[in-house]
Amino acid sequence: MFLLGTFPVPGHVVELAQMAEADGWDGLGLTDSQNLAGDVFAALALAARATSSLVVATAATNPATRHPAVVASAMATLQVESGGRAWLGIARGDSALAYIGRKPMPLDAFESGLQQIRTYLHGDVVDQLGFGSRIEWLRRTDVPKVPMSVAATGPRVISIAARVADGITLSVGADPLRLKPAIELARKVRSEAGLPPLRLGAYVNAVAHPDVELARNLVRGRMGVYARFSTMSSSVMATLPEADREVAQQLRDNYDLRAHGAAGARHEAALADDFVDRFGIVGPSEQVAERLVELIKLGLDHIVVAGHGRNTPPDVFAESSHRFGAEVLPLVRRAVS
Repeated sequence: MFLLGTFPVPGHVVELAQMAEADGWDGLGLTDSQNLAGDVFAALALAARATSSLVVATAATNPATRHPAVVASAMATLQVESGGRAWLGIARGDSALAYIGRKPMPLDAFESGLQQIRTYLHGDVVDQLGFGSRIEWLRRTDVPKVPMSVAATGPRVISIAARVADGITLSVGADPLRLKPAIELARKVRSEAGLPPLRLGAYVNAVAHPDVELARNLVRGRMGVYARFSTMSSSVMATLPEADREVAQQLRDNYDLRAHGAAGARHEAALADDFVDRFGIVGPSEQVAERLVELIKLGLDHIVVAGHGRNTPPDVFAESSHRFGAEVLPLVRRAVS
């Protein structure tokens, strides 16, 4: 499953969703960052009503700015209104928290939030300060439970996700040398917990264009967000190859949060061509498809393609979506069918 990952822009969500479906994407994944973009749940509801087959996903929300009961009720509502096409992508919170002066959730609070959301989505009772809390209306529906996939970079979040969630969407870049051990860890923890197999996926910064230099320049704005995740933990940074550690340190020292997810930020200088080519996937459609097939063969069943910054002109974004749908996705699907 391939999801087009982007931000919800008020006034343009319906046309975005219809474009994604027409271009051949399986789903639309929208980022929940209230200070930088529109409300993700309102946007996904509009997207669901404007399409017939498109998976509508948070990519990702968090259980800090939104209480677990709010997340569960919103996602269950979306599941009903979409006829079973909702997908919950969830993380510790990055810009959504940073832009209100807060840090990402502590791991114990995050795990507790995930467990509560899972319990709510099952229709069961959650103890909230001594009150038996449940999504009461959910019992009157017959739609499938919303799947929950955790965005994860470091080993501790991967381990939490493997024990609690239905899936993991890894955010370690597109280099198989980083993806493979992350996948192996997730499977090991899951197996030791005696749970059924996980749905495994990845966030991938990818732009297909015959001019590889142009593709690199287009992808850098969004890549800085995902590459920065590896800088948030010293233990994760320690596992990086030396060249990537240097990039991570430069990002940590120079990241401009005011330009989060936008092209042209000062921290883009850290993302040299060789890093962009390794961490992301850029270039002609055939080359992009070949790299994506390689990742799928590692065991991934969903990929969120986050190709462009939030300030990318709409016509440029649309051209990339069309090219991916017309050229890249057919090649990948034929190769793995």
